[in-house]
Amino acid sequence: MGRLFLALQQSPERDPAIVNLRPMRHIAGMTDEVRPVLSADPAAMTARAREVIRLNIEALRALEAGLDDSLARACEIILSRPGYLVVTGMGKSGHIGGKIAATLASTGTNAFFVHPAEMSHGDLGMLRKDVTLLAISNSGESRELRDPLIYCQREGIPVIGLTQRPNSFLGRSSAVCLTMPQVAEACPNGLAPTTSTLMTLALGDALAMVLMDRRGFTAEAFGLHHPGGKLGMSLQSVRDWMGDRPPAPATVPLTATFAEVVSAITEGRKGAVAVLNGDGTLAGIVTDGDVRRAFSRDLSGLTAADVMSPRPKVIGPDARMSDAIDLMTQNKIATLLVVEDDRPLAIVHIAELMQAGYVS
Repeated sequence: MGRLFLALQQSPERDPAIVNLRPMRHIAGMTDEVRPVLSADPAAMTARAREVIRLNIEALRALEAGLDDSLARACEIILSRPGYLVVTGMGKSGHIGGKIAATLASTGTNAFFVHPAEMSHGDLGMLRKDVTLLAISNSGESRELRDPLIYCQREGIPVIGLTQRPNSFLGRSSAVCLTMPQVAEACPNGLAPTTSTLMTLALGDALAMVLMDRRGFTAEAFGLHHPGGKLGMSLQSVRDWMGDRPPAPATVPLTATFAEVVSAITEGRKGAVAVLNGDGTLAGIVTDGDVRRAFSRDLSGLTAADVMSPRPKVIGPDARMSDAIDLMTQNKIATLLVVEDDRPLAIVHIAELMQAGYVS
């Protein structure tokens, strides 16, 4: 027997407490048809999975084909407003909205997510007059969104709506409505949000990337927002790695004896020593490898100038750590001098980078 879905419909001619019951077949895509249970056959399950993916692909194609200048108008509103972009949505739309807010915040647009139900209980205070509200609802009729939308209308706060139904309450309340095409959900009952949530996520990513491009948001700025993890560390500058008080690199003058060079390398614990001219500028570098190679020669009378590499690989403090790692990897060197105004600031050793997680 098919399942019976009922909706409450108030009768205006009767007592307000009396309601009529009516089938909910009016919901788009919904069906009470009894579907056979999917076979445990791996081929059948794989075919069903491919069908879901195909429906998602078709939904994204429809979204791309139907995109108009509303996204550009939404971007201009956001860019013209000094305050935050506040994202809200209920249920699955809320989960997607949280991800969209996180993407926006990490790519140059000040944004955060607020649950619409919490707004009705005091968090409407987060909606200052200089903010913009990005409200997400597939149907556009989520009850929890009504209070924030009415508040924004009263306070003159622009709303950007993201919905499949531009004539809904959300669509009518929006300064700009980002309308998604009405396509079938991958859910066999037409109920669980699937293709609709994917389109919402894709449209949110498109909005974030266009805003990112309009702001000229750079990889360096991205790194400032992502100091953690290998990606964030690779985008940090060498100066960030050094810190505000880097230990002075081991140095010797050109005239230092071989014994003094070895002693300086040992004390510096970086496997290398910077060799300086009389004015303190960099003349070269002596590494552990240079010391080992020197033992094949007569050590008497050898100086730093005799065993150093006169043109060492160097990097500036404002370069990315990823550039430093690439330079060391490509040249197969374990130590790299950080130099500014031709003067050594620090020595980077590959073992330090491995220990800190910069190199795996």
